[in-house]
Parts: sequence; C-alpha cells; structure tokens
Amino acid sequence: MNWETGLARLVVSAPTNASFPATQMAEIVMAGKSNVGKSSLINGLVNRKNLAYVGQTPGKTRMLNFYQITEQLMLVDAPGYGFANRSMQEQINYGILMDSYFTMRKQCKAVLLVVDIRRGLCEDDKLMIGFAKESKLPYAIIVTKTDKVGAQMKAKQIKALKEESSSLVLSFSAVSKEGIEEIRELIERWVSS
Repeated sequence: MNWETGLARLVVSAPTNASFPATQMAEIVMAGKSNVGKSSLINGLVNRKNLAYVGQTPGKTRMLNFYQITEQLMLVDAPGYGFANRSMQEQINYGILMDSYFTMRKQCKAVLLVVDIRRGLCEDDKLMIGFAKESKLPYAIIVTKTDKVGAQMKAKQIKALKEESSSLVLSFSAVSKEGIEEIRELIERWVSS
C-alpha cells in the first residue's frame, strides 16, 4: 500500500449518518480524547502537513471526518470525547453518531485508540475498548506526544497501558515521526484481513 501517493483527501465531514460516504473501502476508526494528536497522526501517516486540521484549541472536530488515504483505505477521524466545553446535547449527539457508525459501517476493520502518553487511559477510552471487543473489532493503542517524556517514563507508560488494556501499544511522535512504519504495517494487516 503506497501511503504517500498524494491521493489522500478529506472526502466528507459527516454530522449524521445521512452524510456517510457510499464506499466499500476498508475503514479504520481513530478515536480518543480531544487534543491527543489524531490529526497529527493522520498527517504523519501520509507525510503531509495539513491534510487533517491540527487545531490549537481542543474539541474542534465535531463530526466524523472520512479521509481517503489510498484506493483501499479510509481513515475515519472521530470527534474527540471528554472535552469540557461540549454541551450535554453535543455529547448525546456524539454517542448517537458513533453508535450509528458502528452499526451501519460493515467495512470498519478496526479501531485505533489514540492516547496522550502523559495522560493514560480515561473512562471513555475504556468504554471504546469495551465497544471494540463487543463488536469483535481488532484494536490497538497509539500513544502520542512521546517526544514530551523521557525514555524511562515512556517505557513505564507503555508497559502500564499494555497491562491495563491487554492490547498492542505502539508509539508515535509528530516531531520525530517515530512509529509511522509500524502503524502503517498494522493498518495494512487489518485492511488485508
């Protein structure tokens, strides 16, 4: 799979299931708290600076953003959960949107749970892991912002996350591009399975 073809593009930002694109491409959902670095990860995977908008203010993504990456793959960036300024209605709408996505999109192959290495898993992350298990979807944790901690702290956090989640944990740094190849290989395995 060639990640850097220049084909990568935002297909649609879907506020409801009526806006989901009519495709049969394999889809990988990227979930996580607001401001964990999902947009930076998308940009890193395709080696572009501004495919996905990287905001300075958390909570900007409020829809499901469908990014066509290759002819076989769509990355689906979910709104960040847990952002304090979201109204109760927005949080309810988020739940409805995600539930309808997982119910309707049979081409969803897996979930990438993106976690800030300095923060660890939150309750919403644990709910997403539970949902992936219940839906029989493979999942993995991508820890971001690894350049902001020392090697000892990084190793300790990754070990703790592996134990807590019983899942594969890969690391990513938007600064050094650490982890890009391993994450691409994981996604490719999911797409071809």
